[in-house]
Amino acid sequence: MATARWKGEVIAESDDTVIVEGNHYFPIDSVPSRYLRPSETTTSCHWKGTANYYTLHVGGEDNPDAVWYYADPEPEAAQIKGRVAFWKGVEVTG
Repeated sequence: MATARWKGEVIAESDDTVIVEGNHYFPIDSVPSRYLRPSETTTSCHWKGTANYYTLHVGGEDNPDAVWYYADPEPEAAQIKGRVAFWKGVEVTG
């Protein structure tokens, strides 16, 4: 079971993560929507495609762009469609 925590709060748990480049990609439905705020930020990866972001909102605090996902990944990264990954101080174990 993989778990993501920020500020002591469990924000995602799943036994169905996909690990790509050392990052656990959790099914989006394993993250309660109350923790996610839309972000305008995008970045590009040469083999995964365009990444979109969410701001993580926990306990009244925001962690801007701490959650990323690929809405329409390149074919080589199809296994991460519908999944999110974390960074910027989010502790992922498992």
